Amino acid sequence: MQDLAQDSIKQNYRRYKEGDQKFAHWQDKIFQGDWSYKCPTYVLSSPPCQGACPAGEDIRGYLNIVRGIEKPPLGADGKPSMPMEEYAWRRITDANPFPAIMGRVCPAPCQASCNRSEVDDFVGINSIEHYIGNWAIENGLRFSPPAEASGKRVAIIGGGVAGLSCAYQLRRKGHACTVFESSHKLGGMITFGLPGYRTPRAIVDAEVKRILDMGVEVRLNTRVGRDVGFPDLQRNFDAIFIGIGAHQGNRLDISGADAPNCIDGLTFLREFNDGRLGYAGKRIVVIGGGDTAMDCASVARRLGSYNADAELQTSTKVTIASPECNGGFGLRGGAWHWRQSAAVVIAYRRQVKEMPASTHEIDAVLEEGVEIQSCVVPLAVVKDEYGMATALRVVRVEWVNKKMVPQPGSEYDIPCDLIVAAVGQSVNWTGLDKFKNDKGLALVDKNLMAETGVFSGGDVIKPFLLTTAIGHGRVAAEGIDRYLSGVELERRPRVDVKHFSLTGKMIEFGAKFELVTEPILGTDSHPGGVHNFEDRSNRFVIPAAALFLGHFHQVPRNERSMREINEVNVLGSLEERLIALDHAQVHAEAKRCMSCGLCFECDNCVVYCPQGAVRRVPKKEATTGRYVVTDYGKCIGCHICADVCPTGYIQMGMGE
Repeated sequence: MQDLAQDSIKQNYRRYKEGDQKFAHWQDKIFQGDWSYKCPTYVLSSPPCQGACPAGEDIRGYLNIVRGIEKPPLGADGKPSMPMEEYAWRRITDANPFPAIMGRVCPAPCQASCNRSEVDDFVGINSIEHYIGNWAIENGLRFSPPAEASGKRVAIIGGGVAGLSCAYQLRRKGHACTVFESSHKLGGMITFGLPGYRTPRAIVDAEVKRILDMGVEVRLNTRVGRDVGFPDLQRNFDAIFIGIGAHQGNRLDISGADAPNCIDGLTFLREFNDGRLGYAGKRIVVIGGGDTAMDCASVARRLGSYNADAELQTSTKVTIASPECNGGFGLRGGAWHWRQSAAVVIAYRRQVKEMPASTHEIDAVLEEGVEIQSCVVPLAVVKDEYGMATALRVVRVEWVNKKMVPQPGSEYDIPCDLIVAAVGQSVNWTGLDKFKNDKGLALVDKNLMAETGVFSGGDVIKPFLLTTAIGHGRVAAEGIDRYLSGVELERRPRVDVKHFSLTGKMIEFGAKFELVTEPILGTDSHPGGVHNFEDRSNRFVIPAAALFLGHFHQVPRNERSMREINEVNVLGSLEERLIALDHAQVHAEAKRCMSCGLCFECDNCVVYCPQGAVRRVPKKEATTGRYVVTDYGKCIGCHICADVCPTGYIQMGMGE
């Protein structure tokens, strides 16, 4: 939580900056109704959380559902047709079929963009998604199969999150999908790249199975280009999606890096998650500063090293679980094994504060006893007479004008039994070489089409976030659907996410309105449409400066707690670290959302309108986003309703 004095400054912010001296007389603002041509309009904008979400989730929408503002449609008995949690889950999974996973591991660019930070602290979006995802699994929620089959077939190359996301969206549209996966299991990085204590295997399996249950065909242990030719897919399928990921870890390009005990980070994690890695070693050096480096260091601390003298000395006795339990400590389920702690060092070329890894992941490895040596660069791998790495030679560096400057005479060796290089990843294009560019990545257009009928997504475009790959799967599926329908592919919207639909909400609730086929200007009485409503959400993200932040009180964030895993008890620990919020905490956290760009029914405009021109919509006709209307016969254009609108939904327009 930020300093209270600074919070107080934020809390008093009301569209003016500290030090403003210019004063406008209040009468100049209110008493201008005889000549003002502006009146309030209702403008739907995208919130910054949603604009920053690579998966394109309607974040504001499901937060408003959790807090109780947007309610599920009513059933025939007049009661809600489903629980709040299910309604929120269906809103999330419109864009992202993996909420329980992403709620745990996504680094949350949505939270970094949250306007609430201008008041006190960001909204814990991930923690709410975590809760909703868990609830859906615990209550057996399933995706609905498509109502009609299109008769079209799509080949999905790669069974990671990009491929599965694409298959999910295509099945919703009625297209048959076959996933070709080179490994023995689906999931890609969520299965082989993330340790089980971050993404429990049962959670991964449940969210993958839901997609398969929609009727997705899977062919495991099948590499396109080796076991089946790409031309065969072109003959037998109507479209193809390439989502093979970037599963090759980059090797160190220094002398001695060919030592057998010098491996890349992705191989290290895959061996661990596959249950083939029994121990790490007494001294491990991890090179890198991203989340993969943090995972490698954390896994090494859990694995520890084998203590041959344990039966004669005091040591730590650990039960090693099988991979089926929670992701991989060898194939010795239930057996007793003697282990001792490993000394783990992370070597990184910049300052710790500049590490690209998530802050909470950095904090976690430090708590678990990992040492971080910053501003050091590898020079060579020191090997013994048998060719095994015994140390990593590094040099200290300084950064001057963003340029790295090695410091002469600062070289030193970090002793080690194992070196893990988490320094990036690349794509294995074997059999699909024609789709890569000179950088070894896929070349696609805005609709993610590589060539006619062939689309790509995920890390093949650029290795980045899992949630980015999910978004690519959605965008590609929409492009494939249009291609299969013979419709010209259009330009993607500037804010390319799943948007709240006011007309869709009114249809869902049976609110009265008629489709309008001709322009209607400046009316508040025509029975068709929603008067003076404008949807800018596909092109405009509303900033904090457009809100009335003075409406919001300081409310501490409801933070998830972490299971206490430290340098003393980390050895052999397989328990999930994050502890989900409960129902009450999730409801309270969702209430902190400011619903940027959409009415959240605060009544400010009704209370403060001096003319009584703003009124509530009759309850039987009201829906989310359609809570108030303006009587333009009474409105004098005084701007007060727009000034006191906390969310920026009311803006002054007409005539501009």
